[in-house]
Amino acid sequence: MSSNASFTPPSLLLSTIGLSLATFMQVLDTTIANVALPTISGNLGVSSEQGTWVITSFAVSNAIALPLTGWLSRRFGEVKLFIWATILFVMASFLCGISTSMPELVGFRVLQGLVAGPLYPMTQTLLIAVYPPAKRGMALALLAMVTVVAPIAGPILGGWITDSYSWPWIFFINVPIGVFAAMVVRQQLKARPVEISRQPMDYVGLLTLIIGVGALQVILDKGNDLDWFESNFIVIGAVISAIALSVFVIWEMTDKHPVVNLRLFAYRNFRIGTIVLILGYAGFFGINLILPQWLQTQMGYTATWAGLAVAPIGILPVLMSPFVGKYANKVDLRLLAGLAFLAIGLSCFMRAGFTNEVDFGHIAMVQLFMGIGVALFFMPTLSILMSDLPPSQIADGAGLATFLRTLGGSFAASLTTWIWIRRADQHHAYLSESITTFDPATRDTLSNLGGASTRAYAQLDQVLTSQAYMLSTVDYFTLLGWGFMGLMLLVWLAKPPFGAKAGPAAAGH
Repeated sequence: MSSNASFTPPSLLLSTIGLSLATFMQVLDTTIANVALPTISGNLGVSSEQGTWVITSFAVSNAIALPLTGWLSRRFGEVKLFIWATILFVMASFLCGISTSMPELVGFRVLQGLVAGPLYPMTQTLLIAVYPPAKRGMALALLAMVTVVAPIAGPILGGWITDSYSWPWIFFINVPIGVFAAMVVRQQLKARPVEISRQPMDYVGLLTLIIGVGALQVILDKGNDLDWFESNFIVIGAVISAIALSVFVIWEMTDKHPVVNLRLFAYRNFRIGTIVLILGYAGFFGINLILPQWLQTQMGYTATWAGLAVAPIGILPVLMSPFVGKYANKVDLRLLAGLAFLAIGLSCFMRAGFTNEVDFGHIAMVQLFMGIGVALFFMPTLSILMSDLPPSQIADGAGLATFLRTLGGSFAASLTTWIWIRRADQHHAYLSESITTFDPATRDTLSNLGGASTRAYAQLDQVLTSQAYMLSTVDYFTLLGWGFMGLMLLVWLAKPPFGAKAGPAAAGH
C-alpha cells in the first residue's frame, strides 16, 4: 500500500483528535459500567450475578471482533471501517441506554463489543499511516496516553454519572463524542487512497474463533464466581474452548486466506514485542484490579476514594507522553521499555511494604511513581512489535496484538483475583492456628474486646481476615515486582532498528 505513504491529512492535529476520541470512548466503555452494575441490576430487576453479563457480553464479543480487524480493513478499507465502526458503536451505545430489560441490554452490549473491536487497532494503524516516520513515536505516545487514562477514568466517571444522573447516561455520553469523532476523521481522511482486497471469507477459521474465544472469555469472566473446575459449566466450557482453539490455530496456519494471520509471529520483533505487551499489560491490569479491591474490602475506602487513590497513575503519562514520543527515536526503545518495567517493578516492591496503617497520601504517591513506568511502557512496546512488519500487515498486527493484550487482561482479571483470595485463605488458616485460649496474647486480645464472647471472637476473626488479605497483597506485589524485573530482561531479545529507521513497517502504509 505504498500509495498511501505520501498522503498527509489537512490537519494532523484534528486527525489525531478524531482518532483518539473514538478510541478513548471505546476503552472507557470497558470499565465505565463496572461501578454501575448494582444500580443497573436493581433497576432492571435482576440479581447482581445476572448483572455481570453486562460486562461479560461486551468482553466476549469484543475479543472475537478484535482479530478480525485485518481482514475487515482489507475488505472495506481502513478509513471506511473506522468510520462505520464508530457510527455503529454510537448506535449500539444509544440502544444500551434505552434498554428496559436485562436481555435487551446484554444483546446491545454484544453488538457494542463487536463494532468496538476494530476501533483501537484501526486508530493505531491510521496514526502510523498518516504521520511521517520521524513523528510516529509521538502518535503512538498519544495513543498510549489514551490507553492508560481511559480505563482509570472509567470507574470514576461511571460512579459520578450513576450517582448524579442515571445509569443510561454512561452509554449516552458516547453519542456526541462518537458523532464528532466520525465527522472529523471522515473530513480529514476521506481523500486517503483506498486499496480493497476481496479475499474469500475463512468460514472455518471464523467459526472456530467465535466458539473458542467466546467460550474462553466466558470461563475467564465466570471462573471465580463458579469456583473454577468445581463447576461443570467451567469444565465443559474449557473443553470446548481448547478443542475449538486447537482447530483454529492449525487451520489458520495452513489456510491460504486466514481470517487471522498467525504467521505474523514469524517476525522476531512482533513475537517478542507482543509477548512483552501481553505480560506487561496483564501485570498493569492486575495492579489496577487488586489495589482498589483491597482498599474497598479491607481498608474501608468508598469506591470514589479508592478510585482517587489509584488515579494518580495517569498523571505522569499525560505529562510525559509528548516528550517520550518526541525523543524516543534518539534512544534504544529496549532501554525505554526496560526502564518502564524497572519503575513498575519498584512500585510493586513499594506496595509490598504497605501495612494496614498505610495512608491515602502514601498510596497515591506510589501510584504517581508508577506513572513513570506506564508512560514509558506502551509507546516503545508498540513501536518494537510493529517495527519489522510489512506495511500491508500493520492492520493485522495491530488487531492481533490488541486482541492478545485484551485476552491477557482477562486472564489477569480472573487469575489475579483467584490467587489473591486463595492466598488470603491460606494466611488466615495459618494465623488461626496460633489463636487458642491457652495463648496469653489471645487471652489479652479477647479481654480487650470484651471477653471470650461470640462477638469478641467475630471481631478477632475480622482482624485476622484483614491481616490475611494484607499478607496476600504483600505476596502478590512481591511476585509481580519480580515478574516485571524479568520483563526488563526479556525485551532485550528484540533486535533493532526500531521506529522511523526500521525496516518495512517504517516505509509507509
